[in-house]
Amino acid sequence: MLLSSFTPDKIEAGCDEAGRGCLAGPVFAAAVILPKKYKNKLLDDSKKLSEKIRNKLREEIINDALYWEVAMVDSEEIDKINILNASFRAMHKAIDALETEPELLLIDGNRFKKYKNIPHHCIIKGDGKYQSIAAASILAKTFRDEYMIEAHDKFPDYNWKQNKGYATLDHRNAIMTLGRCPLHRLSFHLQEEQLELNF
Repeated sequence: MLLSSFTPDKIEAGCDEAGRGCLAGPVFAAAVILPKKYKNKLLDDSKKLSEKIRNKLREEIINDALYWEVAMVDSEEIDKINILNASFRAMHKAIDALETEPELLLIDGNRFKKYKNIPHHCIIKGDGKYQSIAAASILAKTFRDEYMIEAHDKFPDYNWKQNKGYATLDHRNAIMTLGRCPLHRLSFHLQEEQLELNF
């Protein structure tokens, strides 16, 4: 069972992103404030869950959370500011949109750019440790997957309905054969079938 809070007497928002390592599409981030002592036995790191369970949990999180928001930064902006800064910006946008301001931010990972004067804790693999971060990971992942499935209809040759923009063999082969489309991140280069991120 994941922990329900880091500091029980503060309003905590869990934050996470999805799509950081993709070759195409936006990076998405979510911020979630859950009720105190919230428990959901299915909640876990979104990467450990099946698509069916993620989608089930998405509806439960939306219904149960006190506040939640999802935001994105598109591929053009990713190319301008780099993927790390774009991930931070997406998280900031999600926090900005919350109807109430949290008193503490729980961030998945080991790096974050300070948001206003709100204290934050970076927690490595936090989406497998805290309910609010796990909830944020599921919202970010499912909303991004939904976006890429819709984008597949415009650019079906890249098979985004399956790979969601990640650097799978079929996606890399399609780029090498057809070139890139407007949703591809130009700062992410394929060289000799290896993925290289240029910052």
